Amino acid sequence: MQSIKRTLLLSSVAVLAMAGLCQMIPQEKPTSADPQALKVADRLMEALGGKENWDKARYLRFDFVVEQKGKVVGDFRHLWDRYTGRYRVQGTTDKGQIYTVLFQDINIKKGDAFLNAVPVADKDKQKFLDMGYERFINDSYWLLMPYKWRDPGVNLKYEGTAKGDQGQTWDKVLLTFGNVGLTPKDRYWAFVNQKTGMMDKWELILQGQKEPPSAFDWMNWQDFEGIKLCTEMKSQKQPLRILFRNVAVLHSIDDKPFTSIDAHL
Repeated sequence: MQSIKRTLLLSSVAVLAMAGLCQMIPQEKPTSADPQALKVADRLMEALGGKENWDKARYLRFDFVVEQKGKVVGDFRHLWDRYTGRYRVQGTTDKGQIYTVLFQDINIKKGDAFLNAVPVADKDKQKFLDMGYERFINDSYWLLMPYKWRDPGVNLKYEGTAKGDQGQTWDKVLLTFGNVGLTPKDRYWAFVNQKTGMMDKWELILQGQKEPPSAFDWMNWQDFEGIKLCTEMKSQKQPLRILFRNVAVLHSIDDKPFTSIDAHL
């Protein structure tokens, strides 16, 4: 399972680490952006449900599922309190052991770790905190990238239009990053449908990788409490899908999943 985790840690941009209360601060302009790219960003946010509804989305619950050749090879469960930074993530190690990390504050990586429901020894705790944080960065970015264009450290560049084989016309925007995150040299191209305002696909080249970029179609958009989230990304060249299951946007929940290993997620 560890090898899957490495190949699918496809975003390490630390702008997502700016969780908690800062999510309620009005969005600022990106570090660098041309006017046309900003227009596309604003149109996309409106199509997703608008910034007001996004700010109201306090709790996010989702499973990040990796399916390769029709077989599930990765399954990670997440619960996030965006207002306080509390975070719970659960997955499986390459040895088949279930690990759970309960963050009191994901922003500073403060929390507790468990392996098969038993507290991890102090000497191993940081390893699991880092593992949980990396899953937060990667998995959340797949789900929430369309909402993150105006985060500090993001650069937006409009690269014209592109045509799809179904007659679509897309606005193509390149996202790069300042000196932030685990892999700030990642590059993402978003393709925003001129008719619907939604993002239909992305292409990406990760730090250390060479061209051509990987391409994923973003499919099965669904509405959750006034915001839209994509629940399936399909690789254009490989038998690979990223699925989001058990997705929920909640305004209130029981606190136990953030504090108790025995709480149902």
